[in-house]
Amino acid sequence: MVWSVLLLALREIRRNVLRSSLTILGIVIGVAAVITMVTIGGGATAKVTADVASLGSNLIEVMPGQGPRPGGARESAAMFKIEDAEAIAREVSGLLAVAPVATQTMQAISGSANWSTTVTGSTNAYLQTRNWPLAGGRQFTDGDLRAGSAQCILGATVRRELFGGQDPVGATIRLQKLSCQVIGVLAKKGQTSFGMDQDDMILVPLRMLQRRIAGNTDVGAISVSARDGVSTEKVQRDIERLLRERRRITPGKDDDFHVRNMQQLVSTLAGTTRVLTALLGAVGTVSLLVGGIGIMNIMLVSVTERTREIGIRLAIGALEREVLMQFLVEAVVLSSFGGLVGIGLGLAAAAAGATALEVPFILNLRIVALAFVFSAAVGVVFGFFPARQAARLDPIEALRHE
Repeated sequence: MVWSVLLLALREIRRNVLRSSLTILGIVIGVAAVITMVTIGGGATAKVTADVASLGSNLIEVMPGQGPRPGGARESAAMFKIEDAEAIAREVSGLLAVAPVATQTMQAISGSANWSTTVTGSTNAYLQTRNWPLAGGRQFTDGDLRAGSAQCILGATVRRELFGGQDPVGATIRLQKLSCQVIGVLAKKGQTSFGMDQDDMILVPLRMLQRRIAGNTDVGAISVSARDGVSTEKVQRDIERLLRERRRITPGKDDDFHVRNMQQLVSTLAGTTRVLTALLGAVGTVSLLVGGIGIMNIMLVSVTERTREIGIRLAIGALEREVLMQFLVEAVVLSSFGGLVGIGLGLAAAAAGATALEVPFILNLRIVALAFVFSAAVGVVFGFFPARQAARLDPIEALRHE
């Protein structure tokens, strides 16, 4: 019986192809919107997580000042010293590497080529905190770091701008008026979703930057990498307690530094993108409900148009449940077909959107299945009232209908 009812439903749908197509349009748009938004949102979440993770594994950044204040202003405070980084490495447990960092924006020159970039003074631990391998050359030796030798390691962007496709290792560049020998090249990391080009930098020994460029012993930040399995929250608390002691901050007073835990940042950003994705998916769900109302209206019109047909069926012995099943199956077939078309359009739109936004395309089969089931459920819910109205028609009154 089910097969014959399905064939009858398909025949009626095929008889009014244009009306059936317009009927399922709301379902198609709703399913496509849900799949597109959720898929692109999932890709955006994965990209944000990967971008922050690429800054370093279990990375914790310690900076002077209380960070951004209301209105965008920053509270100034005394800079760190190398001894602060050494104290953190010595007294805080569970650390993989600690790197004191100072930066300057400078003009790098090689022959006729020049490029404005960020010069970062640090130690080899800087590369370790950021999981940043070399693409060529070598790291600094202990002697280079102690003496503050005029040596540098180029980021991929600086290498391209100054040397094109040539190997720069062994060449000499100028940082303003200071000559510096290139001893290595960093592996390419690319641009983050925040628009920051990680490869646009030059790494030099910290003491070289302090003595020959900045003319002071200031450290602008301390990068700390926790070992795998160690709680970054505990490490953060230990660092805060140690620095309060070293900077003589009395109880009750605010810190004159701030500690940024990248794992917390990842969780916050991922949570934000998930909320936005859920909101966008909810908008698509509204379209599904609108499509369900459209199906109900069209099915009511269909019942009115086929009143005599229903009367004949009931007069020759058709049961109410058989008439109910016929119209209910028509509604479910319409909504299910709309769901399938919506899935195809949604996946195509999600793939195009992911390519345009440069986020990974992550297929979530659970969402696809859920969208299809929901579209079929819409057909059941909104098709039931017209189907019941058809099944309850009085055969005599139905046969009199013109």
